[in-house]
Amino acid sequence: MRHLCPLFASGLVIALLSGCANPFASAPPPMVRPAAFTALGLSAAYLNGDVIGGRTSRAAKMRAAKIRPLNPAMAPSYMYRAEQELRNQTAGMGIDVLRLGDGILIRVPATLTFDPGSAVIKPQIAGTLTELARTLKVFNQTYVDVIAHTDTSGTPQVNLALSQKRATAAAAFLSGHGVAKARVASRGLGEAVPLYNPDTTADQQAANRRVEIRLVPYRG
Repeated sequence: MRHLCPLFASGLVIALLSGCANPFASAPPPMVRPAAFTALGLSAAYLNGDVIGGRTSRAAKMRAAKIRPLNPAMAPSYMYRAEQELRNQTAGMGIDVLRLGDGILIRVPATLTFDPGSAVIKPQIAGTLTELARTLKVFNQTYVDVIAHTDTSGTPQVNLALSQKRATAAAAFLSGHGVAKARVASRGLGEAVPLYNPDTTADQQAANRRVEIRLVPYRG
């Protein structure tokens, strides 16, 4: 990974104590999320199925972009290193890094990323997303799926359209900060796969509103 300061790899707190510039200075404070945000939903079909757009089509784009596939034997250690880097990067920031079979799921509360009803990425989260993009760029032998969700308030049609715009915006942000476009695909699922159903409390609705970045190894 490209180091932003001599002690960055040891974590943000150490970097601050060393006097280095804090790359997450504009990041929002940690938020408390319901247990479902980290504990549930990882067996959902949409997360464990094929990559968005299908692996054959996506692999063709990766080859055209001259991205080398992983040796299958090396994939587990490669994804483990990516997971540890992402965990170190996002510790205490209200973002969860979850192991998903042989892939990785980065789950970001939409309240950190977008204002209500908006698909414009908040300036406060831009620094965090930029750093995530740096790591995704380093671990470039992966597919990157960006998936956005809403809560169940409002109409399904409005929620689906909003989630699609948010997924597109987050994917475009990553692509604009160094992640090869050939690696990235996006999809909005609206209210179709809530972590809580029904979501009758504010905490449950907050858990359902989320942006997920799924990393899947690109094997040879």
